[in-house]
Amino acid sequence: MTGYSYAEVGATTDWPLPEGYSHLRVRRPLGPLDLDAATGDLFGWRMHRAIPVGISTTGRAAPGVDVTVRLGVVRAPCRVVWTVEEPDRRGWAYGTLAGHPERGEESFVLERDGDGVVWLTVTAFSRPAVWWARLGGPVVPLLQRLYALRCAAALRRLARRRQSGAQPADSA
Repeated sequence: MTGYSYAEVGATTDWPLPEGYSHLRVRRPLGPLDLDAATGDLFGWRMHRAIPVGISTTGRAAPGVDVTVRLGVVRAPCRVVWTVEEPDRRGWAYGTLAGHPERGEESFVLERDGDGVVWLTVTAFSRPAVWWARLGGPVVPLLQRLYALRCAAALRRLARRRQSGAQPADSA
């Protein structure tokens, strides 16, 4: 696919992940929350903004939509690769574009189990694309894991706010 900075576009849809990359899989329960509302938080970028990270995009997560994630002075351009919107499974993945400090892909998938508990699974494969990202060495996978855990915490926090009657600000 054109524009991506890695060859294995879409590989977060299946396991095992591609060789030659660091791999991440974090799965956390969010509780028996409203899957439709959590989907809106995920696809509408509210989860990312609640972490908080800077997000620049033109709309809801959908294949082909570009997004730039900003962490401090670091700009990380990405493009949504795939989405899934099934009754009990919803999510999407974005892949890195030129200018991103890493090469690879990350997916965020919500699943409702038979007990009504919603889970978030963050799956990623990546490797450094620039010299200063290589300097991070073994710290980068730890930071990616913390980022995934913060995503789950942000979705739980958004759900609690909604249950208390406060509506999260809409985002695009």
